[in-house]
Amino acid sequence: MLRHTGSLTPSPWVTRFAPLIAAGGEVLDFACGSGRHARWLASRGFRVEAVDRDAVALELLVGVPHLSTREADLEEGAWPYAGRHFDAIVVTNYLFRPRLPLLLTALNHGGVLIYETFMVGNERFGKPSNPDFLLRSHELFERVADACTVLAYEQGEVSDPKPAVIQRICAVKGHNPSLRLPLAN
Repeated sequence: MLRHTGSLTPSPWVTRFAPLIAAGGEVLDFACGSGRHARWLASRGFRVEAVDRDAVALELLVGVPHLSTREADLEEGAWPYAGRHFDAIVVTNYLFRPRLPLLLTALNHGGVLIYETFMVGNERFGKPSNPDFLLRSHELFERVADACTVLAYEQGEVSDPKPAVIQRICAVKGHNPSLRLPLAN
């Protein structure tokens, strides 16, 4: 069983764009791992559902105010969020392509998608190295742009918190070109 021992410090990408989420909004931290983003978002008054297949990691989140957990296999079986909608969805360090359209469906109109994960080229730095878990060049942008207004998108090599090749996007469901960007951290 996978054990999440990563940092509790939230990604600067997530903290930069979280102010776009409706105050007190409902947020899904999808494949939450250690729960670093779920904890951080809940501490800012958002109502957060943290979902992961790792029951041990989820146990560490029990009792955090404004935070509920759900143990679910996010790749097999029925989609656990049929009929549910969120003001924001946060995904970091996780990719399972068949669920991407369902994530967009679960996002409210005007809801914020904050997504950051690995892409081709990351195999130089270790795991993930399997192409099934690495985005292709511009893939995240292309998969999101039809349903959302893309506010920010980056891809390339980073050195912090560790060397990796990533893609990250912040998008708002629907098409609203007048959205204001938050200040960079």
